Amino acid sequence: MSAHHQEVPSLLERIATTMSQAIGRVRADLTGADPVVRRSDRADFQCNAPLALAKRVGVKPVELAASVVAGLDVDGDAVIASVEPSGPGFLNVTVTGEAVWEQVAARLADARLGLGLPELGRRVVVDYSAPNIAKEMHVGHLRTTIIGDSLARVTGFLGADVLRQNHLGDFGTQFGMLIQYLDEHPDAAWHQDELGDGTSAVSALDGLYRSARAKFDADPGFADRSRSRVVALQSGDPGTVAVWQDIVAESERSFRAIYDRLTVLLTPEDSVGESFYNPMLGDTVEELTEAGLAVASDGALVFYSQEVSGPDGRPVTLMIRKRDGGYGYDATDLATIRYRLRDLKANRLIYVTDSRQALHFQLVFEAARSAGWLTDSVTAEHAAYGTILGPDGTPFKTRAGGTVRLMDLLDDAVSRARAVVAEKNPGLDAAELDRIAESAGIAAVKYADLSTSRVKDYSFDVDRMVSFTGNTGVYLQYAHARISSILRNAGDLGTTVDSTIPLEPAERDLGLALDAYGAVVTEVAATLEPHRLCGYLYELARVFTTFYEACPVLKADEPVRGNRLALCTLAARTLGHGLDLLGIAAPQRM
Repeated sequence: MSAHHQEVPSLLERIATTMSQAIGRVRADLTGADPVVRRSDRADFQCNAPLALAKRVGVKPVELAASVVAGLDVDGDAVIASVEPSGPGFLNVTVTGEAVWEQVAARLADARLGLGLPELGRRVVVDYSAPNIAKEMHVGHLRTTIIGDSLARVTGFLGADVLRQNHLGDFGTQFGMLIQYLDEHPDAAWHQDELGDGTSAVSALDGLYRSARAKFDADPGFADRSRSRVVALQSGDPGTVAVWQDIVAESERSFRAIYDRLTVLLTPEDSVGESFYNPMLGDTVEELTEAGLAVASDGALVFYSQEVSGPDGRPVTLMIRKRDGGYGYDATDLATIRYRLRDLKANRLIYVTDSRQALHFQLVFEAARSAGWLTDSVTAEHAAYGTILGPDGTPFKTRAGGTVRLMDLLDDAVSRARAVVAEKNPGLDAAELDRIAESAGIAAVKYADLSTSRVKDYSFDVDRMVSFTGNTGVYLQYAHARISSILRNAGDLGTTVDSTIPLEPAERDLGLALDAYGAVVTEVAATLEPHRLCGYLYELARVFTTFYEACPVLKADEPVRGNRLALCTLAARTLGHGLDLLGIAAPQRM
């Protein structure tokens, strides 16, 4: 933590406090009521409390508004310049120029841009990405990886102790099949160092698994040997476990290449496969059985939901233990949530998975609450997301109708970005063009995903994503590079502010937009909706453009020039910081 940290309450927070006190002074029965202060097009801020509260105390909103204005001591206030009643009971609030400049100076002086640490003391588990061992990552892994990573960054920045968890699919019948096949085909190449440049270990393993699957279906002898191999793996046979560990390690290396390229925070230490929870399944089931929550049904053990019933009116169930004594992922997810609450002592759980798993997590959370693992002091949330569609609005597939490999998708975005950047800057040398294209292509993909409300489906349209105009990652990267270029040309970073200089309207708009950053970041942590941060950054870039067109920076005389450079510096830092919370690079040059 930097020594230069001083939380800076926003102007909106300061006005809300003042308005709340004024309301309590004129009406004791409204003490502590929400003053309902918002940004406004008609003034700097609008206080809607008189409209919202008048009915509660039986007066007309206009009368309450007038009495609140009378109860304000604006003359002695360093923030509020004026409060005017408006319409049916709104109050339009204008802030002083000094207050805006002082906020800019205070945020610039702080290592954290004035943002507080509201999540301090919370331990947050973010469960995301979760590819399957020996299978290639495909387009279906994109959203969980990108959204989960941004949520881990945001909650971590706000002070939480974040535990990233990559819940790898590394257990089950398919591994018996694959290991048996490898045993019977010792010449099969699947280690990265045996393969050509263009092939990854998971790609090779994926192909070998398909061959194993075909043999399993066609050859009963092989099927029996594969089943014995599963038993050998589950009972810890050293030879079988060694091959399995090798497969896991090679797969992790392939995933690492994608994570590095996407600049996500996941490391091998964050990988906790399903196999990790295997030894806990028996105890978990025993505990649920003793509590009367796991009930016998046709030889299996199930949990009957009290909250959800199916179309037939009967309770929906979780499969705790199968009829053959085996466990599925219902049992694994119950063991996982029990471990995260009991052993990791988490007090916030965030599961970033597809919307289609919404019912599954609702039932897992219900069972965990019924068992007493999930208590009122802990929140468990399913950050569900929609599907990625092709540009034509149908599910995203290859031309042949297969799943799109994630690496191919990123290659495609980078090559389109290269064409766009080369056209815009024909003089770039090859190495610089490659660097910018990689950064822009990855930013384009991540931003297109994060800027869509996560519950919605979105169309993967690379041409639109790599555009330098519109609400795209490339547009924001370019905006950041442009401000950085202004600051380079200025030769000195503006950090000194003279708060007595009158504000131009465009300076005011930019100052107020910059002041709203903390509220947006806090809101993303609360709602788990990164698109709110994207919307804010896009709006900030637009407000900056308006400011730059209306207010000369480099050619202005001092002390105006210094103040405008300070606005540029804070805009660059805020834009760069916001992009970093989204996991997107903020280049100095493009």
